[in-house]
Amino acid sequence: MKRLFVPILLGLLAPLVMAAGEVPPARVMLLGTFHFADPGLDAVKVESLDVTAPESQAYLEQLSTRIAREFRPTQVLLEYPADFDTTLNERYRQYLSNSYALPVNEIYQIGFRVARASGIASVASWDHQGVPWDADPVLDYAKAHDPAALAAFEARIAALTAQAQQRQDSMTLGELLALNNAPAEFAANKALYVATNAIGAKDSYEGADAAASWWHRNFRMYANVQRAARPGERVLVIGGSGHIAIIADLLAVDDVRVAESVLPLL
Repeated sequence: MKRLFVPILLGLLAPLVMAAGEVPPARVMLLGTFHFADPGLDAVKVESLDVTAPESQAYLEQLSTRIAREFRPTQVLLEYPADFDTTLNERYRQYLSNSYALPVNEIYQIGFRVARASGIASVASWDHQGVPWDADPVLDYAKAHDPAALAAFEARIAALTAQAQQRQDSMTLGELLALNNAPAEFAANKALYVATNAIGAKDSYEGADAAASWWHRNFRMYANVQRAARPGERVLVIGGSGHIAIIADLLAVDDVRVAESVLPLL
């Protein structure tokens, strides 16, 4: 019996030994933001909260420390054009040597802070701007053929703009970031594109094509996340909440990567 027991025991332990040697799947944390310095490129345009105020700066320092300590990212991916990589990383190196003052932009105010607190030597881009949201054809079609749909879209934009400005005027930075990353806010963001999806249906499908162009860009952006998020990596992805709303859906069905919620850290 003793001779049988040893092989049986080794057989039971073998899967555990193999599992211990496996590289864990990549873990990905998404952080959606509003534009700290709004360039006015989005349909909804607001005057953003002043993130340089002392209370906001203190919050950003604390948030960056929490993310670095709790999530321990090995990579920080930021939303900037890939051809800006050399310039941005030179700025990051200057920041590491305390010779660069952070501009009013989430790339710097959060991205640089978290990367430094995490001991990361460089940051990287996950953006892709080669497939922009193709909105002009759907708006032109609606103006010519479906003025009611155009009026409904403009009314929705006006309501969202007023709501966004009211939030910027009344909420703290922490409250705004928590809201930007809430599932209900992700749904409301995506609903804006679905609302115009039927414009031109049974004709030339301008609405559906415009919505597809937005998802197309985000599919490409998620491909950049996947490329970075290899087994063993812990990747923090920071970007506009409009992108993160869709990226969260893609990450949720990605069966080789694990999503980590940022909400408890906000």
